[in-house]
Amino acid sequence: METIFIQVASYRDPELVPTILDCIANAKQPKRLHFCIGWQHDGTEDIKAIKKLKNVKILDIPHTETKGACWVRHKIQQHYKGETYTLQLDSHHRFIKDWDVELIAMWKSLKTRKTPKPLLTAYLPSYQPATDPVGRLQESWQVNFDRFLPEGVVFLRPSLLRNLKDLTGPVPARGYSGHFAFTTGDFCKKVLYDPELYFHGEEISLAARAYTHGYDLFHPHKIIAWHHYTREGSKKHWDDHKDWGALNNIAYRRVKILFGIDGENQNQIKWGKFGLGKKRTLKQFEQFAGVNLKLVDSINIVSMSLLLLYHLHLKLNTIKVFAIGLNFVSMFIRMIYQRLIMISGVASLKTKTITICTVEI
Repeated sequence: METIFIQVASYRDPELVPTILDCIANAKQPKRLHFCIGWQHDGTEDIKAIKKLKNVKILDIPHTETKGACWVRHKIQQHYKGETYTLQLDSHHRFIKDWDVELIAMWKSLKTRKTPKPLLTAYLPSYQPATDPVGRLQESWQVNFDRFLPEGVVFLRPSLLRNLKDLTGPVPARGYSGHFAFTTGDFCKKVLYDPELYFHGEEISLAARAYTHGYDLFHPHKIIAWHHYTREGSKKHWDDHKDWGALNNIAYRRVKILFGIDGENQNQIKWGKFGLGKKRTLKQFEQFAGVNLKLVDSINIVSMSLLLLYHLHLKLNTIKVFAIGLNFVSMFIRMIYQRLIMISGVASLKTKTITICTVEI
């Protein structure tokens, strides 16, 4: 029997137990499911309903000791034991009936000589625990480039998968979703989670790393599961950890170095198992995803340099006016870029700029 290694990262989440039970109940062959749950808890959560299940392994992690989602996902990957496939999830989902059969069939429909390692990923449509099953969105979403954060890292967001009714199979994906990713099990060995990442930067780095390791990313053309996004009232890691900002800054810097953002030397870190693959180049990922790492946001560089001069008390009114003017121009251009990113998904990872061209996926 083909098996699935299901990776679940959970942080003080009351939806964990309902998620696991729903996943099992709606599987055509529940015996094929092997769960590993990174259970980050405060000691008050009751998980008796799943704790003694034979196919569920619990990593018991007090919430005060965890370093974030990527750190936990890295630990979960260490428990992969040769399963045929792997499915990465969060701890707040609902599933369609026979989701395992549907997902495997969808993956197999993509596997060809030219596409030996398909990877299905998506920002899943949402559900609401308080009213479920009422409120489940009946639509499929894709991952889009949205904007660049001030730290230079790409921010992704979901949008409606276009022409959904006309689709007969999965469609190519530019991005990777941390809460839903399905592919061959050996992904857990080949594309290891970087435990020093925190939150932002996780998905764009995994998209590039997966692609350069030879995986082809696709969005499912039909609903497989739902995801709860807002998690009202539930604690997040950054709510409990005062040092989350420092962890986040470390993550930003690692992503910038990985991609060479802002002129960072990519070789200053010995990446080992956390680096890009050798099956494809980063340039090939750029061409596939519609990104360009070679452009220079010269307007922003000039404006920041002039503003720096001003803040160093070089009180030249002409420089001040010129710098502020350029800064506004830079902000205006970036705003236009961000609108274009939402439309076309074409962006630059390295310099917060966009390549104006048409790329339709």
